[in-house]
Amino acid sequence: MQDSMLERIANSPSYKALRGKRLRFGWTLTIAMLLVYYGFITVIAFRKDLLAIPMGEGVMTWGIPVGFGVILFTIIVTAIYVTRANREYDDLTAQVKREVLK
Repeated sequence: MQDSMLERIANSPSYKALRGKRLRFGWTLTIAMLLVYYGFITVIAFRKDLLAIPMGEGVMTWGIPVGFGVILFTIIVTAIYVTRANREYDDLTAQVKREVLK
């Protein structure tokens, strides 16, 4: 019974749509995150003088807000994925369940 259920799921058009959408969107967010993170690390490695520029008259440099920006970007990307998963992917998952349990 388990094998036939898995086969029905794998052959379901709704499952294929769900899988394709999640895969494309997941890779898009992954690539964006990798670009931001490795871009920051690359700047640290090769042009740390850019991040060492003081902001105004104080002791804080541009490295601090840029580092916080990387962390904030991570939180935003996670929120975007969770929002989309709750809004779109849950509906598609329910549709797959309905199709398979018929």
